[in-house]
Amino acid sequence: MSEVKKMTSSRRHHLKSIMLQIAAGWIEQEKIELVAAKETYMSENCPAPDMSGDQALLMELCKKLQSAIDKIDEARYDAESKVSKSDLEIDDLKMKVVELAGVKKPALKKVRMSADAMLQALLGGKHKVTMDLRANLKQVKKEVKEESTEAGDWRKNIEDKADRKKMFETS
Repeated sequence: MSEVKKMTSSRRHHLKSIMLQIAAGWIEQEKIELVAAKETYMSENCPAPDMSGDQALLMELCKKLQSAIDKIDEARYDAESKVSKSDLEIDDLKMKVVELAGVKKPALKKVRMSADAMLQALLGGKHKVTMDLRANLKQVKKEVKEESTEAGDWRKNIEDKADRKKMFETS
């Protein structure tokens, strides 16, 4: 592999600043050229108005200019309304395309987070909630049957067990 010398950061910054200076000069030159082109266009297409004459001629000239400005404003307004209608149609069509394509749901990623961390993320940092799920569980205690071991009760116990056996056999 050929060794390529890396440029130092100071050299890179220096070259970048030189490029920015050149670009700024080009932008200034373009602005000057644009102003010059505008002046030449105006001098060719819009001759200076003839100001010689009486007040009636000047008033007539002003009315002509005002009517020309009104026509241009109407054309501008019509163009703006067409553009706004087109923009609304484009937005509507974009919404229809999205509805037809459907929104793809991204695959969910597995996140390892404790219940306390989830609650803190949902409720914000100012709430301190601890969620010990085991503490909230109900305690279930098994009932212990006390069997009497008296001498006269053994027959009763046998009869109870026989009833249970019959119950299972019948079903």
